[in-house]
Amino acid sequence: MQLNGDWEAVEPGIKRRLVALGQRMMAVRVRFAKGAAGTAHTHPHEQLTQVLSGRFRFWLGQETREVVAGESLLIPGGLEHGAEALEAGELLDVFSPLREDLLDGPTAHPE
Repeated sequence: MQLNGDWEAVEPGIKRRLVALGQRMMAVRVRFAKGAAGTAHTHPHEQLTQVLSGRFRFWLGQETREVVAGESLLIPGGLEHGAEALEAGELLDVFSPLREDLLDGPTAHPE
């Protein structure tokens, strides 16, 4: 994924695009079709998710939360989490430190 590049398909009904890239944090917009679900996963990065539009159900470890536009979640590093779009919508995910696994190699980093 490259800064301000094309939207890339992640899973059925889910696309993402890198919109900000710093030395220690990054922001990714994620679009969901209604009913699309992101597979539960973990990563060591802290994640702040802001719901830009729509309504989502999140799984955060053993907890389930529904969130709507204007609300946000803080997901600690190492916590298994996933999301399902109850309505079509968009999220802004901010990660710290950088999610190296989402970047297109060392040239994707800012100088």
